Amino acid sequence: MSQSLAKNTVHLVFSTKDRRAFLRDKEREELHSYITGVLRNKRSPLIEINSVGDHVHILYTQSKNLALAKIVEQVKSTSSAWLKQQHRAYGRFAWQAGYGAFSVSHSHIEAVRKYIQTQQEHHRKEDFQDEFRRFCKKNGVPVDERYVWD
Repeated sequence: MSQSLAKNTVHLVFSTKDRRAFLRDKEREELHSYITGVLRNKRSPLIEINSVGDHVHILYTQSKNLALAKIVEQVKSTSSAWLKQQHRAYGRFAWQAGYGAFSVSHSHIEAVRKYIQTQQEHHRKEDFQDEFRRFCKKNGVPVDERYVWD
């Protein structure tokens, strides 16, 4: 086959450093737009994005030409720098060092999309750490509590 074809959908989740509720409503829409642009530039189109004070959920189609870690690194480093320029409240802002990336089958994209859209409502009942543990368990990803939180 002379052509490389791939379609991998990723549900990416990462938090602020120490899960501090840094993300303000004022900048939320612009942050989402900024991240959308980073993904577009990496040929990884956004499907859905949403965030709450201490973390972000991103559903996107992974570029066939770039490694997942490279895309995540770009999203986190450039959005962190962008946020620091928006307001002095973000002067000490940082994302956590790690992240969770989970594959999503084509038949589940709509369900994940709706889940991401309802983050504010969802997090009235479950905090980020419990949510992340649940995602890892559901996806068969072992979690070492000594290293997963920063």
